[in-house]
Amino acid sequence: MASLNRHLLRARDLMDARYADPLDVPTLARAAHVSPAHFSRRFKTAFGETPHQYLLTRRLERAASLLRGTDYSVARICMEVGLASVGSFTSSFKRVYGSTPTAYRDSFPPAAQMAHIPTCILMAASRPAGGRMRAPVPLPAMESSFEEDVARVAT
Repeated sequence: MASLNRHLLRARDLMDARYADPLDVPTLARAAHVSPAHFSRRFKTAFGETPHQYLLTRRLERAASLLRGTDYSVARICMEVGLASVGSFTSSFKRVYGSTPTAYRDSFPPAAQMAHIPTCILMAASRPAGGRMRAPVPLPAMESSFEEDVARVAT
């Protein structure tokens, strides 16, 4: 039983990592080392949704992230997350998020206006607080102005 759960986790990890690839139940069942029918039944029992529903959820989550953070067209995002039909993508997205992909994107600031944050800062800020490493603390504001500093150095 434990080995089957480990194999199911392996198949789920495969879906998480390769959501944009054309994954079907027989391929996922091979990764879990069981028959396709047994895989579908066990996956739904273990995770509460069918493999197809799980994969579609991952793809829509990634699409929502791309809609918020890029200026890619809806068609390009649809293809990048592994979906072939823009119409099916739009209706699935609307069912899950309550709005069309275009309306969802419009509810966020344009990606071109978003400030780019260096990866090192993002990584430092997202570290757990309990470890030795801490997020960088902003330096206290200097009481002198830039012009005063330049004048001090010039003298």
